[in-house]
Amino acid sequence: MNQTSQPYVSVILPILNEERDLENCISAILQQDYSGSIEVILALGPSKDKTAQIAKALSAGDGRIKLVDNPSGQTAAGLNLAIKSSSHEIICRIDGHSEIESDYIKNAVSIMQETGAVNVGGLMHANSEFGLQRTIAQAMRSKLGVGPSKFHTGGKAGAADTVYLGVFKKSAIIAAGGFDERYIRAQDWELNHRMRKQGGLIWFDPRLIVTYRPRNSFPKLAKQYFQYGRWRRVIARQHPQTVNYRYLAPPIAVVITLISVVGGLFINPIFILPTLTYLTLLLIGGFMVGKKLIDRLLMPFVLATMHFSWGVGFITSPKKLFEN
Repeated sequence: MNQTSQPYVSVILPILNEERDLENCISAILQQDYSGSIEVILALGPSKDKTAQIAKALSAGDGRIKLVDNPSGQTAAGLNLAIKSSSHEIICRIDGHSEIESDYIKNAVSIMQETGAVNVGGLMHANSEFGLQRTIAQAMRSKLGVGPSKFHTGGKAGAADTVYLGVFKKSAIIAAGGFDERYIRAQDWELNHRMRKQGGLIWFDPRLIVTYRPRNSFPKLAKQYFQYGRWRRVIARQHPQTVNYRYLAPPIAVVITLISVVGGLFINPIFILPTLTYLTLLLIGGFMVGKKLIDRLLMPFVLATMHFSWGVGFITSPKKLFEN
């Protein structure tokens, strides 16, 4: 693709409590190896830290950065507000705690033009060099932690159900009705599902790498995966034909473990065998996935937190969570 043919791009970010990572995130966007014009639209939620001050300073220092108010602080609402304020047909969605490679937009636009896809995306490369966050990042890149999801663990380029974040055709988003603001989580998957039903192609390419900064504590990780499970159950109710074994594995593991422990304590010790097998798998898997000794020691607890939080969230997800 000739550089002179590169279309203009609107980069949109829903922002809430991102004071730690926001400056690095925006710097990576503004330093893209891309000759087409780029605008950056920050949908600012009611942050409790210094995110708003940082965002205003960034906007004052660079005319390409626009700010829009997102009073609810919800991701889907912020994305829709940013899209409404955008000027260009190509929409690049980024999160405030992530960083894109210098050729991300150039490659994404090129892939979009080559494939005709309405959304292209790549790897959610969880990464950190610090303590527990590093261990969690390793778990989020492993099949033992997240299953065979290509945008977590990699794979060949091709059509996909969904991708991480993504670079969209604005017209396709609008035709599908935008992000569904009833979804607190999984709004990306749900929008991609509607675009695919309209005949749109969603394309995964591992060359598109987004560095993601994961949670840095067990309570934050548990809350994140509990919400993932809750909203995956919503999707299972709304689109039952999309359910597969990967989504059912965590809730099944929770049920089997509960039965195993209760049965082992009150019926016969043999019932504890499934729980012991699972714990052994975590220990062996933690040793294989962890890079350093401390990672290997912490990994079983990280994996168990991810599995059980997701599973409990899925099982306890109330129908009233999502009202038509």
